[in-house]
Amino acid sequence: MHWFCSLFNYSSSKHMQKKTWILIFSVFILQTFTYSKALDVTQYGAVGDGVTDDSQAFLKAWEDVCSGAGDGQLIIPAGMAFMLQPLKFEGSCKSTPIVVQILGNLVASSRGKWKGDKDQWILFSDIEGLVVEGNGELNGQGSSWWEHKGSSRPTALKFKSCNNLRLSGLTHVDSAMAHIHINGCNDVTISNLRINAPESSPNTDGIDVAVSSNVIIQDCVIATGDDCIAINSGTANIRISGIDCGPGHGISIGSLGKDGEIASVEDVCVQNCNFRGTMNGARIKTWPGGSGYARRITFNGITLDNVENPIIIDQHYNNGDSDKSTDDKSSAVEVSKVVYSNFVGTSRSEYGVSFRCSTRAPCTEIFLKDVKIETASSGMGQVAQGQCLNVRGGVSTLAVPGLECLALSTDMLSWGTMPEQACMLPQQSVQPNTRPLQDPLWVYGSRGQRLGVYSVVLTSLISFGFSYVLG
Repeated sequence: MHWFCSLFNYSSSKHMQKKTWILIFSVFILQTFTYSKALDVTQYGAVGDGVTDDSQAFLKAWEDVCSGAGDGQLIIPAGMAFMLQPLKFEGSCKSTPIVVQILGNLVASSRGKWKGDKDQWILFSDIEGLVVEGNGELNGQGSSWWEHKGSSRPTALKFKSCNNLRLSGLTHVDSAMAHIHINGCNDVTISNLRINAPESSPNTDGIDVAVSSNVIIQDCVIATGDDCIAINSGTANIRISGIDCGPGHGISIGSLGKDGEIASVEDVCVQNCNFRGTMNGARIKTWPGGSGYARRITFNGITLDNVENPIIIDQHYNNGDSDKSTDDKSSAVEVSKVVYSNFVGTSRSEYGVSFRCSTRAPCTEIFLKDVKIETASSGMGQVAQGQCLNVRGGVSTLAVPGLECLALSTDMLSWGTMPEQACMLPQQSVQPNTRPLQDPLWVYGSRGQRLGVYSVVLTSLISFGFSYVLG
């Protein structure tokens, strides 16, 4: 009997050891899979108290992540505010993509304590497959700059030569000048941003795009002292949708042609956007004396609420004072193939549509379809007026008085595309794999560690293991 009990105890002991090893192995696997290699700026000495200059810590962290460390992921943790002087995050980088998660707040130095470059506050340049995302905030501390309107003021966030760029989720407030500038970038997606600055703040554009192609801007709320979005020269294949704009100066093509510039903008679609209390709605603005073109532009599905100039083409633009501009220049940027479709809402002025084009290069193939704009002040459903100068094109109905210069046409879209077709999203090049290495179900703590879905499965296995051991 004694030998039987000894054998039973030995067998039980071996069985228990097996269970223990299974449990230890499961814990090891869980730790392996939940461990994140992402770099955190606080590991490099960033304090995050909103006062200490954390610039050098950010640059050191960037140098490592760009060199391939941290699986190409950089974390700016939540619950902290990092004061930064002007910074340049430059490529090229070994990792693709580079993912910068901004979960905390970034705060610019005030004008009196500013050190270095006044062209921009934060610059990303020459980076392939850059992803900047998060629910953090970038505060440009612009109020200390705005009274110095004539002096140099920095753009808050600039991207230069960054192809396959993704920017999403962030809040941008009070830039000294423009909040976001995209230059020389191809295949760009900007989404789910909030941009805020006082209506009185000068030149605080929301998003400026220049010399870039295949750009998507969608689902953003923008309230500034200037253009919500400005599309400048050298751009093509731009798709803008789901923008809530106001206050501000609307969504603009231009200005183009300043100082004799040869401008080029083509294949732009703006659709399903709201303008609330803005100075302009859908605007195209060019300087006298320029050359080049702005063509194949569609504004479709636009809602207007008390907008000063709902639809405007101004080839006499003179930095906001087109009344003083003359038409004696020898050239002008040609504006053609523009469609305004499905507009509804109210105008703060008596004019809902204003076309002020050049005698040197009249606007051609300008079409209106289903445009219903009333004056906000009348309260009686009074239709807003239109005004024409040197414009040729057509309207589907004569619903806007004063636009008799445009021919009534059932074939108004003779240049070959309906607005819905013109607004189809472009085919982009190969997208970077922006999914984090440990596809997060949630993020815990403030150090950027991630708990993946498969880790949750492992957690369940461990729970089962405990039950197995204890049972």
